[in-house]
Amino acid sequence: MMVILSVVVVALLIAGLALYLFIVGSQLNRIATNLEECAETVRTIVGHAEAIEPGVEHINRTGGVVAGALPLLYGMAEGIVAGVTPQPAQPAEHPPARPASGRRRSRLHDAIGYQPGNGATHGESKADLVAG
Repeated sequence: MMVILSVVVVALLIAGLALYLFIVGSQLNRIATNLEECAETVRTIVGHAEAIEPGVEHINRTGGVVAGALPLLYGMAEGIVAGVTPQPAQPAEHPPARPASGRRRSRLHDAIGYQPGNGATHGESKADLVAG
C-alpha cells in the first residue's frame, strides 16, 4: 500500500511540474513575440529619426545662437525703455532728512519699568531716584 501511495504522489508531482512548465513556456513565447514586435517598431522609429536629425541639429544651433544673444537684446531693450521713460524733475534744493516714524522709543524700557515722565535721566532708574 505504501508503494502505491508513493507512486501516486510522484506521478502527481511530475504532472504538476509539467503543467507549470507548459504555462511558463507559453508565457515566454508570448513575451518573445511582443519583443520582436517592439524591436521592429524601434527600427521604424530610428529610420524616421535619421530623416529629421540634420534639421534638429540646425534648430539646436540656431537656438543656441538666440540664447546667447538674449542678454544683449535684454540690455538693449532696457536702454530703449529707460530712454523713453519720462523722469520727474529733480528739486534744486534737497530738504534735510527726517526720520519717517518720528522719535524712536526702545521697548527695553518697558521691560525694566522705565517711564520717561518719572524724573529719571539716562542711566538712572526709579530705584536710584528713591534711594538718592
